[in-house]
Amino acid sequence: MVKKAVTMSDIAKVMNVSTVTVSKALGDRDGVSDDLRERIKQKATEMGYRMHTGGRGMHDGLSYNIGIVVAHHFISDASSFYWGVYRDIVELLQSQNYYGMLEVINDGDDNVSEIPNSVLDKKVDGLIVLGQFSDNYVDRLLACGIPTVFLDFYGSREDVDTVLSDNFYGAYMLTSYLVANGHRKIGFLGSVSSTSSIQDRYLGYYKTLLENRIPLRQDWIISDRSNESDIFPEFTLPADMPTAFVCNCDESAYKLVNQLKALGYSIPDDISVVGYDDHIYSTISVPRITTIDVNSRVMSSEAVDIILHKIRDGSYKRGRTLVTGRLVRRESVKNLNKI
Repeated sequence: MVKKAVTMSDIAKVMNVSTVTVSKALGDRDGVSDDLRERIKQKATEMGYRMHTGGRGMHDGLSYNIGIVVAHHFISDASSFYWGVYRDIVELLQSQNYYGMLEVINDGDDNVSEIPNSVLDKKVDGLIVLGQFSDNYVDRLLACGIPTVFLDFYGSREDVDTVLSDNFYGAYMLTSYLVANGHRKIGFLGSVSSTSSIQDRYLGYYKTLLENRIPLRQDWIISDRSNESDIFPEFTLPADMPTAFVCNCDESAYKLVNQLKALGYSIPDDISVVGYDDHIYSTISVPRITTIDVNSRVMSSEAVDIILHKIRDGSYKRGRTLVTGRLVRRESVKNLNKI
């Protein structure tokens, strides 16, 4: 009986590491510590693993690393939306025998922020960029000539591939749901100039008002964060309150609910609140918050698919990919039609 050949997967199971890590160690590629590399090589020898001299990575010029670029303020909270997206991307890359390298860009003026060394030194085959960056920084990244896809952010350039939640339609669905429940005094919580996502959600909110001939009141457009995207601990609320708020994200919605309750309001009896993202904040809130599930797993899958296509084919273009979310109805909205 012929003995089954030892595979990298077999070594990975014994060493309790990923197959990608074993591949990097045996191929002497970056991303593995010297100590772990030597232990993996020793275990491979013990198990009788035979290196294939024609293996990938030796002749195809690829590192099998993908850089995942994100600004520090987007992941400063361990429960942030982008941490979940990052975990999805890494898992999806590993299933394709790629390794995701997190590159965190320090807060401050990203017009002068450094380009990651992994990019400058061509140690990554492609980049997935999470969240908003300035046009200047985007230009500098793209000038490095590495295949790049943007996730949850877009700018004015026509030559970039982006994966987006359909923020406009999601906010339109949320606001329309409030109108269907009898609300006509509806505010918006979000710093409109902060990110393209918030801008699109504001426009979806505004479209609903236009369709229903509801006047836009500027005193009901409330900022929720600084220019650095740090969400305020409290919001400056108007003296004349609306009956409902559309919030640009669940974290802001959660903070608004708690602030309103501290001021003596009952949610949703006095004021209804809806959020966005179907983040953990929407489920720990009391009451739980009506929101949009953006389907971040599908967004991550699309981004990974695009970047791998771009690596294989330098002329590949996908353009804008929109992922439609789902309205999640919970207890934070009161039906005024029943009054």
